[in-house]
Amino acid sequence: MSWKLLKTAIIKTIPVMMGYLVLGIGFGILFEKNGYGFWWAIAMSVFIFAGSMQYVAVGLITGGASLISTALTTLMVNARHLFYGVSMINKYKGTGWKKPFLMFGLTDETYSLVCSGDFPEGEDPHWYCLLVTLCDHCYWIIGTAIGSLLGSAITFNTAGIDFAMTALFVTIFVEQWLTTKEHRPALIGIGASVICLLVFGQETFLIPAMILITVLLTVCRRTLEKSLVCESVCNVPETQQEGGGTNE
Repeated sequence: MSWKLLKTAIIKTIPVMMGYLVLGIGFGILFEKNGYGFWWAIAMSVFIFAGSMQYVAVGLITGGASLISTALTTLMVNARHLFYGVSMINKYKGTGWKKPFLMFGLTDETYSLVCSGDFPEGEDPHWYCLLVTLCDHCYWIIGTAIGSLLGSAITFNTAGIDFAMTALFVTIFVEQWLTTKEHRPALIGIGASVICLLVFGQETFLIPAMILITVLLTVCRRTLEKSLVCESVCNVPETQQEGGGTNE
């Protein structure tokens, strides 16, 4: 690991930091307002680190949900990570002692960053993945701590705070849409989700939607890969395409 790699990881995770601080603050406030102290909030963010599920857990805990109900809800909310994990098998191969934490910290935003592979040439990609994951986890913990302290010190209406997670997902989607010309994967995701929502209903559409998205992307894989390769080639500067360079 080098300072250059650490600096790159911090810079790349700044957008996530802005989101995670706000979301973590929201969670910390909600948890505090529901009667749970600072250290309980910190412990949940350190050992669970489930983002949207932590928001859902507030209602489950305060509502006295059963263990089975909690387990099924967790599966439904975080089912997408099953698919994330499968796609990271090769990328995380050979990571050694880093692998448990990389698996634990694979959130939506971390997944997006480590898949981009945008790190300094010659650096260890496994260390880059680890640093990105660690930075994102720290941002969430810091946000939770701030929120819990604010929740214990300030009295105000907390209605609508849980919408912050939805806002972050929308922001990530828009950013990825604007940074690529190949929009078919995004359209597949939207279309499959809407169809499953209409067919299965709001409570049970998530897993069918993920399965349908996986099937459709698998069927269209070769076409999409060719399109992405062409896009990346087109984005290479003309001097590099001609074999030229700027090395002095």
